[in-house]
Amino acid sequence: MKSDMMNYKGYKASIAYDKDDKIFVGEVFGISDSLNFHGASIDELEKAFHDCIENYLSICEQVGKEPQKEFSGSFNVRTTPLLHERAAEYAAENGYSLNHVVSMAMESFFGNVASQA
Repeated sequence: MKSDMMNYKGYKASIAYDKDDKIFVGEVFGISDSLNFHGASIDELEKAFHDCIENYLSICEQVGKEPQKEFSGSFNVRTTPLLHERAAEYAAENGYSLNHVVSMAMESFFGNVASQA
């Protein structure tokens, strides 16, 4: 598991270090709105992340927009034609949808996280 992630109020951010500017830079991921923040120390970075999320939620409320939440459960998968074919055949032979086969493969890889959601 990567340790360079932050989580606040259900929003996650990836963290990188900018060696030129000597600051930590964070970017909230999983939503289409662009939310970025930075700090010179871990404490400053964490505060900036919390402020970023609080500002985002406040602005959404002010303009009457529903704040985006991460990971709707829907995404496009790009793979090789052979893997696509094999997955589709497996789905058809076993009475599953292709989406179900992809979910089963992901659960096999990550462990059954569906029951943890």
